[in-house]
Amino acid sequence: MSGTDQKSSAATSTARRTIHPGLVLLIIAGAQVMVVLDATIVNIALPSMGEYFGKNQTDMTWALNAYTLAFGTGLLLGGRSGDLLGRRKMFIIGLGLFSLGSLLGGLSFHFGFLLFGRVIQGFGGAIASPTALSLITTSFEEGEERNRAISVYAAVSGAGAAVGLLLGGILTEYLTWRWVLFVNVPIGILLMIGAFLYLHESERLKGKFDFIGAVASALGMFMLVYGFIHVAHDGWANTETYLLFGAAAVLLIGFVYFEAKVAKEPMMPMRIFANRSRSGAYIVMLVVGAAMFGLFYFVTYFIQQVLGYSALKAGFAFLPVAITIGITAQIAGKALPKAGPKALITGGTALLVVAMLLLSTVTAESTYLGKLLPGMIILAIAMGLIFVPITSVAVSNVRNTDAGLASALLNVGQQVGGAIGLSVLATVAATTGKNYANDHIADAGKAVATLPTEMQQPVQGFLASSGGKAPQPDQIQAFIHSQPATDQATLQHFFGPDGALQSMFTAHVQAHASSMGFLTAAIFAIVALVVAATVINVKKEDLPTGSDEGAPVIV
Repeated sequence: MSGTDQKSSAATSTARRTIHPGLVLLIIAGAQVMVVLDATIVNIALPSMGEYFGKNQTDMTWALNAYTLAFGTGLLLGGRSGDLLGRRKMFIIGLGLFSLGSLLGGLSFHFGFLLFGRVIQGFGGAIASPTALSLITTSFEEGEERNRAISVYAAVSGAGAAVGLLLGGILTEYLTWRWVLFVNVPIGILLMIGAFLYLHESERLKGKFDFIGAVASALGMFMLVYGFIHVAHDGWANTETYLLFGAAAVLLIGFVYFEAKVAKEPMMPMRIFANRSRSGAYIVMLVVGAAMFGLFYFVTYFIQQVLGYSALKAGFAFLPVAITIGITAQIAGKALPKAGPKALITGGTALLVVAMLLLSTVTAESTYLGKLLPGMIILAIAMGLIFVPITSVAVSNVRNTDAGLASALLNVGQQVGGAIGLSVLATVAATTGKNYANDHIADAGKAVATLPTEMQQPVQGFLASSGGKAPQPDQIQAFIHSQPATDQATLQHFFGPDGALQSMFTAHVQAHASSMGFLTAAIFAIVALVVAATVINVKKEDLPTGSDEGAPVIV
């Protein structure tokens, strides 16, 4: 294995000296795919979880939010802890926490205990994910060797979300919802053993731990991520939203000032942003994250709500995305030394714009093969082209002692971008969907008119009580069960995926909302394209080749 020249003797004595780099990469990539899978694998199981715990759809989103909050809060701290305390050690600790949280969540018989397990999972992921990427930067020499490793890392990072939807559907369909959590435990244990045996410890950053910076960054990230979660549920125009974002701004601005001007041994030294292209990479990842996370949400929503696919079928619908990302990432890794990062990132963001604009033309009559699959394939090619060079730019020419921080900042960009994207796109979809429903309420009336006369008035009253929004599944079931038993079968069909309300009204509202969500994501993608074209200026000649001769200056 080619690695850095600086390794502690203590670490070398506990890890085997001679090992194929493929095994090292397998351990690192295995950890990353486990963390990334969790972003979507639980989504598919939410309805089954909600049924078990007796919670509605809104309540069950906290099974996602608990993880997101812990993950977002701990990313900077998790990445920097690897630099200070040892990357192999923190990598193993992160995997241990993630596996423990998965076990506790899978064993939970109370909703609060499930959330507790998810929080532990989130903190474990916040340590393992940035540490995994930093281990690549310190275990593989810059140049062709590291490009290959980053290609694999980027492929599993990009394809993991799509694979998670498929795996979640299979586990939920054929086992139980608990297995979307249990599946992490044996994998995590094997990875921990492999990391202990085969990973070398890398050079640590010497100095004291920046506790003030750590607290300020953790609290600031908590307020910021929770603010976006709050917006997704309750909108922007309320006091709590203003207070959360105000507190986040004060804490994070204070954190940056403290790190730049006050701290003698800062947790986030400003030198990390001295490289223009690296700073541009962080911005592109933030904006791309906003577009990507929102897009996965709306594609999943459209496939299940408009096309009526089951969870398992929806998972298989994403399989071409995972395969395409994996292939494209490998091609991008090989093309990187010849084409250079700027060309690949710019081309990838341009394709991302095309994918979003194509998907923004969906209607209730759109089919998977005719409209969604072409857009998803273009999206997958874009992701494969973007993730490899953006990762390479973000972590190249960084001091070994800053590798964890550089990796964490890339993760922070993606995580915060995803939170921004979901909240903004969800707000756009909700508003445009409500306006469309109000403008086409006559179509709902036509659907209601297909019911027997005695059922029409109660149904009209129920739909009117939703205030222009599509009723939630639990609200629909509660209404149906409140009606006479002789009418319930008819109402189940009326509100079902093949019923008159869906085909004549609801599908059109949902398709319009999805279309506007995709169009908004296209705006994010255009911003990413502009940043890639104007801020990132690293050329193929600037890329390290693996030899010390002519190597770029490390900052």
